[in-house]
Amino acid sequence: MSLQILPGLFISHGSPMLALQPGQVGAAFERISHNLPKPRAIVVMSAHWEDIVLEVSTATRPKTWHDFRGFPEALYKLQYPAPGEPELAEKIIQRLQDSGFEAHANAMRPRDHGVWMPLLHMYPEADIPVIQISLPKFYTARQIYQLAESLAYLRQQQVLLIGSGSITHNLAELRWQEQSDVPVWASEFRNKVASLLQNSDYEAVLNWKNLPYIQKNHPSLEHLSPLFFAMGTGKRMSVVHSSFSMGTLGMDLYRFD
Repeated sequence: MSLQILPGLFISHGSPMLALQPGQVGAAFERISHNLPKPRAIVVMSAHWEDIVLEVSTATRPKTWHDFRGFPEALYKLQYPAPGEPELAEKIIQRLQDSGFEAHANAMRPRDHGVWMPLLHMYPEADIPVIQISLPKFYTARQIYQLAESLAYLRQQQVLLIGSGSITHNLAELRWQEQSDVPVWASEFRNKVASLLQNSDYEAVLNWKNLPYIQKNHPSLEHLSPLFFAMGTGKRMSVVHSSFSMGTLGMDLYRFD
């Protein structure tokens, strides 16, 4: 059986409550997984594994980490027991090293919710091996992009590459009334980024400091950085889903081919 080329994805993973209350975003996750060939493995860079170094999970059975507090008890009972794939993880490390990146193995890291929560809706059987890559704190947007470029060949081996973060992410500005209007600073930022990517102006997004309302939407950059990773996986972007949760939390899902 020939392997099929998969896209790269950028996923806005939202609040942990998405696991229990998927709504239209969960439906979008399910839809894209149904529209893709089943991956033989999944590689994810999540906003929630920031590290001072670049690491790749080599665990055989990573634990499900409930890396949040103050949510309903049912959320902490959820598990996502997908296996790891140490052999592929080691090949990724070697590829990164050959590409000039100092990459290390980490066999102890559990899976954070930026990984398992969207996959719970996309591949609920948890039967596809999942490998997580850390987000190096001191990497520039271009370095993260180039890191992904070095791994883009995996798409031809039926490996799904995912950057899991959020198109907007300012928790201090969340509006808990779900019907709240989206403020201009959030909608204009999201619209500008999507427009630039759809017009293949990746350079403008990599020069993120010039994006409108950047500090308002991303007081810190860790939830935008997985977008740079997803951008490195493909040259053509399309919007799979776009919405806002809690007024200001962008829930966009982008595909890169």
